[in-house]
Amino acid sequence: MEKLVNRELSWLSFNERVLQESLDRATPLIERLRFLGIYSNNMDEFFRVRVANINRLVPLKEQKLDGFEGSAKDLLNAIQDTVKKQRKIYDLSYQRLLKEMESHGIFHINEETIPDKIKEQLTEYYHEELKRDIVPIMLDKKHKFPRLQDKEIYLATTIVNEKKGKARYALIQVPSAHPRFLTFKDDDKDYVMLLDDIIRLFLYQIFSIFEFESISAFTFKFTRDAELNLDDDISISMYDKMEHSIKQRKKGEPVRFIYDEQMPKDLLKYLKEAIGISEIDHTAPSGRYHNFKDLMKFPDFGRKEFIFPKQSPVQHPGFSNSKSILKSILEKDYLLHYPYQKFDHLVDFLREAAIDPKVRAIKINIYRVASRSQVINALINAVKNGKDVTVVVELQARFDEENNMYWSNVLREHGAKIIYGVPGLKVHSKLIQVTRFSGKKEHVIAHIGTGNFHGGTAKVYTDYSLFTAKPEITREIKKVFNLMENNIERGTYRNLLVSPFNTRRKFSTLINNEIKNAKKGLPASIDIKINNLVDNKLIAKLYEASNAGVNIRAIIRGVCCLVPGIPGQSENIEIISIVGRYLEHTRVIIFHNNGAEQFYISSADWMTRNLEKRIEVTTPILQDDIKANIRNVFELQWKDNVKARMVDNDLRNRHVKPQSGDEIIDAQEALYKYYMGIS
Repeated sequence: MEKLVNRELSWLSFNERVLQESLDRATPLIERLRFLGIYSNNMDEFFRVRVANINRLVPLKEQKLDGFEGSAKDLLNAIQDTVKKQRKIYDLSYQRLLKEMESHGIFHINEETIPDKIKEQLTEYYHEELKRDIVPIMLDKKHKFPRLQDKEIYLATTIVNEKKGKARYALIQVPSAHPRFLTFKDDDKDYVMLLDDIIRLFLYQIFSIFEFESISAFTFKFTRDAELNLDDDISISMYDKMEHSIKQRKKGEPVRFIYDEQMPKDLLKYLKEAIGISEIDHTAPSGRYHNFKDLMKFPDFGRKEFIFPKQSPVQHPGFSNSKSILKSILEKDYLLHYPYQKFDHLVDFLREAAIDPKVRAIKINIYRVASRSQVINALINAVKNGKDVTVVVELQARFDEENNMYWSNVLREHGAKIIYGVPGLKVHSKLIQVTRFSGKKEHVIAHIGTGNFHGGTAKVYTDYSLFTAKPEITREIKKVFNLMENNIERGTYRNLLVSPFNTRRKFSTLINNEIKNAKKGLPASIDIKINNLVDNKLIAKLYEASNAGVNIRAIIRGVCCLVPGIPGQSENIEIISIVGRYLEHTRVIIFHNNGAEQFYISSADWMTRNLEKRIEVTTPILQDDIKANIRNVFELQWKDNVKARMVDNDLRNRHVKPQSGDEIIDAQEALYKYYMGIS
C-alpha cells in the first residue's frame, strides 16, 4: 500500500514552519513576533474548519482516514499532542523575543509592574478612551449564560467576599475596537502593555459597587465550528441561504477551549459547563494571554531595523511604457508576478476598460476582494460609463462571505449584473473577460490568474496574473463565463484545464506522457509549485511516474500528503517548502515533454475539492519570453537554502542547507532583485 501523510498532521507541520520563522534571528525582531501572530491565526482557522470536521466524524464507525491508522478520536488525540508540543515552542519563542526587546530598551509591563509615570498616562487613557466600552456581564444561575463570540477575548472575573463566604463571577469582553497593544515612553525606555492588563489594573473601579476582599481576572478563548450549512430549498435564494447560515455559524458548536492555567478550578468547571465543552473538544491550560493573532499588528516603535526593509513593487516594463494596456495585450501576452510587480497594473487594466469607448462588456469572477477595493471601484465606473458589467460573486468564500455579500449589493445597486456562482460548485477561478470592438471586429482580452483580485493580499502573497488576447485561450474563457451565467453550457476545452470537467484527466495525460518518455529512455521530468498536494489519485500518478524514472521536483507551501524519497515508491521525487516574508501562492506546473516544455499556471491546488467541486481554470503559457521567466523563477526558488525546508516522512521541517561552495540564496529576496533588474 502506498504511503501517505495525514492531511491534518501535514497541515500542523506546515504551521510549525511558520513558527520556526519566529525563532530565526536573521528575521527582524518585530517580524518574528508577527510570525507568532500568523501561527496563532492559522491555528484558529485550523480548529474552526479541519478539527470541527473531524469532530463530526467521531460518531461514525469505521471511518477511513487517509494517512492515519486509527479512528477520528485517535486523530484528535494526535492533533492535541502535536499542538501541545508546538505550544511549548511558541511560549519559548515569545519569552525569548520579550528578552530581546528588553535589550533594545523595550519592556513588556503588566498591571503589577507599571512605572509610576506610566500609571498617570494609563489612568487618563482608561477614563477618556476605554471605560465606557467595558460593560461586565454578571454570571449567576438566575440568568441564561450569554452567547459568546469565538473571535473575541474574554476575561473571566472572580469577585471574592469572604464575609459572605462566596465568590461572584463576571465576564468582560476585551473591546476589539481598541488596539490590543498600547505603547508608552518614559525617558529612554519604551513600554508596551496589553489591553487585557489595563483592564485588570482597573478591575477595582469597574466593580466598585460590590464589596470584596479580592478580585482577579483570567483570560480564556474558545473556537466554534465554522462550517456553513446550506439547505436544498430551491425556493430560497443563495443570498438568503448564506445570510441565514452566517448567523448560524455564530452559534456553532465549540471545538476548542483554552484558558489561563491559573484559573480557579471552580470557575473553570463553571465555564466549561456553561459554554458546552465536551470531552472530544480540545481543552488546554495555557498562559495568561490568548488570541495572539493580534501579534500580527504588534507596534514597531518607529524602528526600521525591527521590520523587513521596504520593498516597493516594480512596474512591468511592458505596461509602464504603454499608453494603452489593452492595445499592448492585443499585440502580445504579459505576465505580472506579485508582490514583486505592481498590482496597480491590473487595476489600470480595468480602469482603461471602463473608459475605452471601444469596450462594450466586462466580465469578472470574484472570490475575495479588499474591504476597500479599487477593483470594485473600477467596475462601478465601468457601469456608469455604459459598459455591460457582469460579476460572478462566490458567496461561499470562507470567512469572506459577508464582505462578498456587501460588495454584491453595492455592484447591483449601481447596475452591474450579479451572478452567485454555480449550484453545487464554488467558483474559485481568477478570470476577467473584456470585449472590445475595432469597427465590427470583436477582440476578447482576458486575465487568468493564480490569486484573488485583492490589493491587500497582492502585497504579501506571491501570485501570477496572465493577460492575453490569444484566440485559442479567450474563446475558451468565454465558454467558462457562459457556464457560470447559464449553468448548463459545460463546453469543451482543448487548451484550458477547467475543473470539474477535465483538469484531473488532462494532468493525468500530461503525467502519462512523461512516463511514456521515461520508459523510452528519453529525458522526463515534472516541476510543480502549488500550495497543497492532497488528491490521492494524482499522488498515485506521481508515484507511478517516479517508479518509471520521471524526475519530479515540487515546491509545496502547505499540506503535502505525498511522501518523497521512498525506494520503490517515490525515490525520484524531491519536495521542499518555502516559508518566508511573503506567502507563496503561485501555482505552476512544468512538463519536460521531451524538450518542448509545457508550462501551466493555475487557480487550483491538487486537492480533490479543487478538481471535482470547484470551477478552477488552468491555462497553458504560450509565449516563449513568459515561459523563460517562469523557468528562471522556479529554478531560483528551487535553489533556496535560507527559507526552504525539506518535506519528508518524519515532518521534521529541516532547513535545506547549502553545500560547500554554494551561493547563499533567499529566493524571495533574490526575486525582488531579479525584477528590479528587468523593470
